[in-house]
Amino acid sequence: MITVTTAGESHGRGMIATITGMPAGLEVDTSFINEELRLRQSGFGRGGRMKIETDTVDILSGVMGGKTTGAPVVLVVWNKDWENWKDKTPQPIHTPRPGHADLIGMYKYGHLDDARKVLERASARETAARVAAGALVKLFLRQFGVGMFSHVVNWGGIVPSGKAEDLEELKTKTAVSPFRWLGTQEDDVQLTALIEKAMREGFTLGGIIETIVHPIPPMLGSYQTQEQKLDARLACAVLSVQAIKGIEFGLGFEYANRPGKEAMDAIYYGEKGYYRKTNYAGGIEGGMTNGNPIVFRSVMKPIPTQMSPLETVHIHTKEKALSVKERSDVTAVYAASVVIEAAISPVLANALLERYGGDHIDRILENFQRDPALGELGYPGLSHFR
Repeated sequence: MITVTTAGESHGRGMIATITGMPAGLEVDTSFINEELRLRQSGFGRGGRMKIETDTVDILSGVMGGKTTGAPVVLVVWNKDWENWKDKTPQPIHTPRPGHADLIGMYKYGHLDDARKVLERASARETAARVAAGALVKLFLRQFGVGMFSHVVNWGGIVPSGKAEDLEELKTKTAVSPFRWLGTQEDDVQLTALIEKAMREGFTLGGIIETIVHPIPPMLGSYQTQEQKLDARLACAVLSVQAIKGIEFGLGFEYANRPGKEAMDAIYYGEKGYYRKTNYAGGIEGGMTNGNPIVFRSVMKPIPTQMSPLETVHIHTKEKALSVKERSDVTAVYAASVVIEAAISPVLANALLERYGGDHIDRILENFQRDPALGELGYPGLSHFR
């Protein structure tokens, strides 16, 4: 199974990702990984750190001749800002920031002398390594015809009002949008004004991101044990992303407002196999993919670091204080959509490996293409092999 472990601090030498279990023989497209890293740094409202860093990946092991060897792959995204910090001894932080890991992390790991020992690792800078690793796993998923994209459906309380007739049009329109959403020109102007106001007044903004995985093979995951349920595993991955506080699949909380007959996806059979006319379940039933697109929405809270500091307590004097102002984004909803895709990629890849696994990409693809159930269950990704 593929596992991703990251290491590194926000202002250390670099952010590191170690990927174990990656099958041998996978062609590694470094330009694709770097493009994913660029997207993570994109979006109006990002902070000053993005003006310093231009993230690119450095592959240290596990790849020879442009292909994975089956050994652990080590990726590094070097921190340019390290040069500005390596010879400095910054003032220790004794005023934990609300909404961050600071206070509890200081007590948990005995870092009452300085919150930096917590915030340097808890920082969302960690997601640079996660996106690099996720991009590599995306290259694996592409071999099976799997695609995914994310778009913003609520940013700071503004809901885009544009329309799309189908998934392809939705993907095309949101891909060229500066806000990665289905917004009209008027929506863009309204959101720009809101973000500029947040910059002036020192507050931050969150939002809601919808992620769609399509095509995705049916039969991934299982109902047999709670650990095998794919929606549970996806939720775990998504909620591990900094500032993500909730997730819903398909209709999500709207299920509470509908009778059962208006909330289930009826089953039909035609020339291309089984199909559904609706996707209320978000592509997952009984913990397994059913052939429909996986659809889920994630909510990102406003970034807790405020330029107008919040009230806190000095860790030693216990006196009232204001939290420290660390350099931060005003909003990073665009970036979070890229990180979410990276976070779920290993989950999907492992579900694929559980059913079709092997040590070399060619053997896995052979197992996959020999599965007769894929055609009968209407997996459109099979056209990828024709």
